[in-house]
Amino acid sequence: MPPDQGPSLRERTREAVRAEVRLAALDLFAEQGFDATTAEQISRAVGISVRSFYRYFPTKEDVLIGQNAQMGGLIRDALAARPADEAIWTALRASLDPVVTAFSAEPERGLAFMQVIMSTHALRAHHVEKHILWEQLLAPVVEARLAVGGDTHPLRARTLAHTAVACLDLTFAEWSASNGTLDLETLLDDVFTQVADI
Repeated sequence: MPPDQGPSLRERTREAVRAEVRLAALDLFAEQGFDATTAEQISRAVGISVRSFYRYFPTKEDVLIGQNAQMGGLIRDALAARPADEAIWTALRASLDPVVTAFSAEPERGLAFMQVIMSTHALRAHHVEKHILWEQLLAPVVEARLAVGGDTHPLRARTLAHTAVACLDLTFAEWSASNGTLDLETLLDDVFTQVADI
């Protein structure tokens, strides 16, 4: 059997086009608003047909939210990789580092992305759906870690997963409202500390 050589050239090319569409769309969303931006305008900015746009993204919303499942998987894996004896709340905070890293790598684009999300009702609804997905991914890992210490309360894992994701959402809301003047990582640490001090 030949060794796994990773994504094919076609797959890499497809992902490169998807990334280009995302960037062009985000610029347009930030400039004129999500609702006022059409698939035709995005397609024109990238130099593809509208039909091609819909082959890459089933809906306009998917341009911004289509990677939620992938990020959720990274968070779950980060939590699973934390030291077994680490406090669960500390581990949950650390598991969100991939999100912070992704936004900190390109803060201006990350801020534009979040401000579009926060200012668009339909996208906020998808944001809530993301929470549900991430909680579902995190809860079994949290439950397994708690069980090692003898904590098997059926709601504890889900409560902790839900609260961690809610802390992240509050962090992004505050960061967006500050127009990026607050440090994202420090802000997330502070929000988690507020819960830990209850």
